Amino acid sequence: MLVEGPVRIVAEDGSETVSDRFMVAVCRCRRSAVYPLCDTSHRRAGPARRE
Repeated sequence: MLVEGPVRIVAEDGSETVSDRFMVAVCRCRRSAVYPLCDTSHRRAGPARRE
């Protein structure tokens, strides 16, 4: 999911992720190594799924 930046994401556990970029890709599949930001891990082969 693309979001216009800058953004500050606060997780349920209270941890924060901040990005000052003008456009930020937020992970929705939870496969990202840099979650909650997207690292395109969803593009790797895997079981079929609906998002």
